[in-house]
Amino acid sequence: MARYIFLHYVDESKAPKWGSSELNAQIDAFAKYLDEVKAAGAFKDGDPCQPSAAGFSVSVRDGHAKTTDGPMHAQSPWLNGYFVLDCKDRAEAEAWAAKNPAAHSGTVEVHPILTL
Repeated sequence: MARYIFLHYVDESKAPKWGSSELNAQIDAFAKYLDEVKAAGAFKDGDPCQPSAAGFSVSVRDGHAKTTDGPMHAQSPWLNGYFVLDCKDRAEAEAWAAKNPAAHSGTVEVHPILTL
């Protein structure tokens, strides 16, 4: 089995508002997806992320750290969550990504994790 990280990117300006029926539907869709990956024994880790305004970026140049509030690039889509799954191969990772609710309104970026 190989481990993959699934990064969920969506347009934050189109995200459903807290308490809305749209948000409740998304939460239900993710709960169903999570139940499915857990039942398959693929789930290792995962959580939603707070809004992009809560994040920050850090870079170090010439020994000096610089911290910038918000996402690394102002026009970047919102990284609204992630999952780490064990998959037997790329085809299985692609199948899980296609089932991920974030893929239906945004993009799921998938990376194999290098185990050191």
